[in-house]
Amino acid sequence: MSLSGEKSFLKSGHLPTLFAAFLYFDASFMCWVLLGPLGIQIYKALNLDPAHKGLMVAVPVLAGAFLRILNGVLVDHFGAKRTGVGAQIFVILGLTAAWYFGVPSFGAVLLLGVVLGMAGASFAVALPMASRWYPPHHQGKALGLAGAGNSGTVVAALFAPALGLYFGWVDVFGLTAILMCVILAVFIVFAKEAPVQPAKQSLAGYLKVLAIADTWWFMLFYAVTFGGFVGLASSLSIYFHAQYGLAPVQAGYAVAACVFAGSMFRPIGGLLADKFGGIRALSILYIVAAAMLILVSVGLPTLTMALSAFVIAMLALGTGNGAVFQLVPVRFGREIGVMTGLVGFAGGIGGFYLASSLGYSKQWTGSYQAGFLIFAGLSLVAFIGINIVKKSWRASFSKGVTDMDQVRI
Repeated sequence: MSLSGEKSFLKSGHLPTLFAAFLYFDASFMCWVLLGPLGIQIYKALNLDPAHKGLMVAVPVLAGAFLRILNGVLVDHFGAKRTGVGAQIFVILGLTAAWYFGVPSFGAVLLLGVVLGMAGASFAVALPMASRWYPPHHQGKALGLAGAGNSGTVVAALFAPALGLYFGWVDVFGLTAILMCVILAVFIVFAKEAPVQPAKQSLAGYLKVLAIADTWWFMLFYAVTFGGFVGLASSLSIYFHAQYGLAPVQAGYAVAACVFAGSMFRPIGGLLADKFGGIRALSILYIVAAAMLILVSVGLPTLTMALSAFVIAMLALGTGNGAVFQLVPVRFGREIGVMTGLVGFAGGIGGFYLASSLGYSKQWTGSYQAGFLIFAGLSLVAFIGINIVKKSWRASFSKGVTDMDQVRI
């Protein structure tokens, strides 16, 4: 970013809100994937088989997918700040209940997973809150920075396994509830609604976007990039333990390395998309992700080789997340709340599919190969799709955008 461009970005929006959106998103993502880093300890305590392990880490992702639609509608109707505060309180109460009453069964784990899904739905709060403060030519940077809050997955991977061994894995939920209370206080103080808000609509009005073909394309593209990211973030701890015999803390460190790469490159994806175009960036990233998933599907002989492949895959997927959300607000500026919910829903569905399919693949075939290969195939489908729509998008996205000479798609 040039010096003049940086100054333009700093003056064009509201930095305290951008910071609050990032922090809210970061802490919420930490909660959302909490069952993954604790997964080894939980499945040993509850004696779960591979299929149940996969479902355990996949249910929060699925619940978050559906709740993102709800939050997207609520954000457009009541505002991002009020919706965010309510969602955060719900998560804090659920974590407190899990700590106080315990999590004695697989059913209780799934119930907690639904509660943690509300934390995953923070996506539909943080991104519209940031987006509405910034003009079209800064959307990639703003949403990339706010979306970098998915680095909360790194925090969970680094600290949850060790805290679980020291205090007991149930007590980790109580400690997390305390942290979330602090984050909520910061959010209340710093977050501010943008002065221009979209007109309130009925639910039917929001769902009209489902009649637009571009909506479904965006849902496919994000189902692969974000679905791959969160699906791997939720599953890799169990994978590294099963495939390479890593203990819980060491598996957490390996996962942290992978998700750090994906998280930190989300804002870079927004920057690259602003500079070179989101379509061009995604065309490359889908191929890289597919190649790495095919590579790991064969069962690489050493942890170092597997870790390298997963880091590259997460770099591609994380960068792709930023690139997708450089395009969404340009195409759907007036419906950014509901589109964030719908596209985020698709991302969650992709993550649920990947996490659960890896568990079922291991249960039914004794190997994770089928789960990785099918998702690699979806990456190739997304590559074909982005090349199908790129010509019509470049022609149609410019309509209604007054500063299109500064926006690359």
